[in-house]
Amino acid sequence: MNLVELQEKRGRLVANAREALEEIGKNTDESRTAELEARHDTIMAEFDTVDANIKRAERMASIEATAQEAEERARQANRPNSDGEASAAASAEGPSYREAFHSYIRNAGQMGALSGEERQVLSAGFEQIEARAQTTTAAAGGYTVPTEMMPELTRSMLAFGPMYDPGVTREIVTSGGGAMTLPTVNDTAVTAEAHTEGQTLIDDGGKDAVFGEKTLDAFAFNTEWLRVSKELADDSPFAFEALLGSLLGERLGRIANAQLTTGSGSSAPNGIVTASSLGDTAAATTAVTFDEVLDFTHSVDPAYRAGPGVGYMFNDSTLLALRKLKDGDGNYLWQAGNVQGGIAPTLNGYSYSINQAMASLSDGAASKVMLFGDLQKYIVRKVGAPLIGAISDKDFW
Repeated sequence: MNLVELQEKRGRLVANAREALEEIGKNTDESRTAELEARHDTIMAEFDTVDANIKRAERMASIEATAQEAEERARQANRPNSDGEASAAASAEGPSYREAFHSYIRNAGQMGALSGEERQVLSAGFEQIEARAQTTTAAAGGYTVPTEMMPELTRSMLAFGPMYDPGVTREIVTSGGGAMTLPTVNDTAVTAEAHTEGQTLIDDGGKDAVFGEKTLDAFAFNTEWLRVSKELADDSPFAFEALLGSLLGERLGRIANAQLTTGSGSSAPNGIVTASSLGDTAAATTAVTFDEVLDFTHSVDPAYRAGPGVGYMFNDSTLLALRKLKDGDGNYLWQAGNVQGGIAPTLNGYSYSINQAMASLSDGAASKVMLFGDLQKYIVRKVGAPLIGAISDKDFW
């Protein structure tokens, strides 16, 4: 099933799920209600699968396009002319990215040992490469070297995010990693006073504004070394350097999301869950009710319940429980939105973000399973760009 067909199927599933919900009314008997709810849950389970397949297909299409571009550049660079030499056009274009990358590895990661053209090619895509290697042996990378194999890679997926997603939190990028302080002030409990004509104003400092500060520190993470042989890079039908860059980027993304979610704040990031204050406590340790969601939402001051960054955050299993909640009129809180119209699903009228690093309802008492408020008040600091190193092992090569 191609991408267009998957998108059309997703739209039909949303419509079918909505139809099942709308059929449930005040006069619907319990057995029919249970049947319709089970049908809705089955449809939404299929919706989740189709949605995941769409994201996987889009990701695969992007990887394949990158691989095809790399292969075409390699063919252009190596295409001989009538004299058996590389074409003048290919020569004029300079070295390909793969050629420059191999030169970089052979020279033990010393940029100064490369030609100006090779440095220029590498610098254009430097953040996407990892310059040490896996081998052509089995699980270390050999499964990607074909005898007769489709030029397609089956890649396992595991959701992470959304602490780096645009529009969820506020992002600040700095060139250095020194401590960064942000001034704060909380004047919400102070009011003006009634004034009597001719009365002298009191000047005892009792109404002076009190300021404080928060510190944004920087923390480093690494992906450890990877070994990649020249044979693997040459023989793989994929743009292997780009694939490794993508995998390493996801590794960094996973640990960053986990730390920005539940980091302790002591020699580590202060995670958004750790930094949040208690809004409401559910009566049951493994379930929530509609009234509790409303109490929780209104535990946040109205000043923080308006704006583009306001929404909920929870993991996928909590979303499943919330999908089954109804208001007093029997209407489900979760709204499917309009996939084709670009309208995202909502909960209780607010957007939500899925964060698999958060606790589940099944984790029991004392677990913070849901966040609500202006999520863009949480600041994520990024320092510089990923640093990539390469070491050439004499014995290995």
